[in-house]
Amino acid sequence: MSEVQKAENVSGAGIVEARDLKKVYDSGKVKVEALRGVNLSVMEGEMVAVMGPSGCGKTTLLNCISGLDDVTDGQILIRGRPLTDMTDRERTRYRAEKIGFIFQAYNLLPVLTAAENVELPLLLSGTAPKEARRKAIESLKAVSLEDWKDHKPSELSGGQQQRVTIARSLVNSPEIVFADEPTGNLDSEYSREIMTLLKNLNKENRQTFIIVTHDYNIGRMADRIVMMKDGVIEKDFVPSPF
Repeated sequence: MSEVQKAENVSGAGIVEARDLKKVYDSGKVKVEALRGVNLSVMEGEMVAVMGPSGCGKTTLLNCISGLDDVTDGQILIRGRPLTDMTDRERTRYRAEKIGFIFQAYNLLPVLTAAENVELPLLLSGTAPKEARRKAIESLKAVSLEDWKDHKPSELSGGQQQRVTIARSLVNSPEIVFADEPTGNLDSEYSREIMTLLKNLNKENRQTFIIVTHDYNIGRMADRIVMMKDGVIEKDFVPSPF
């Protein structure tokens, strides 16, 4: 049984859990406590928005619970298994197979078409080219961009480029999607369009979404809002419906 399979077989209260999470950035001259004892549980299939002012620790929290950044103290569990129990290789494999990332910067390669950008992670992980292309087209179809598969980023609008980014993050059918300001570069119309898309994917595929945003109109589309301030969770509540 693979380590990834083992991780799947360990049950826990939530698919993602943070327990007394602390993160200190130490430059040698200055210590910054970015996280000061954060406790958070996210259930499978839930969409959670992490909000708060700049510098409150929301992106640090996202980076830590996704395994992109190490923690100073505390514990992160994915399906009940501590991330610290995984070797670097196991953690890299878990991210590649079970986790999707959406960032504010689209990070699309300008010389590649939409389909080529989406299939790239699969090719890098060893998927056969024909199968990678098939999955890329399926993923683009899920975000209504199948007809734009041969267009390069410069030929797409901002909203379309973010859809390509979303298609790329979903191409490996991840259990958990981490999104850092996914609508930050978009106007209000495109922002709502992208969040509606993410909400539909969340409900249709039972995928878990953890989204960092500064925009309350975006955050209130989630199932829960986690409000942070000065490295701690200040409030955790269900937003009122529109």
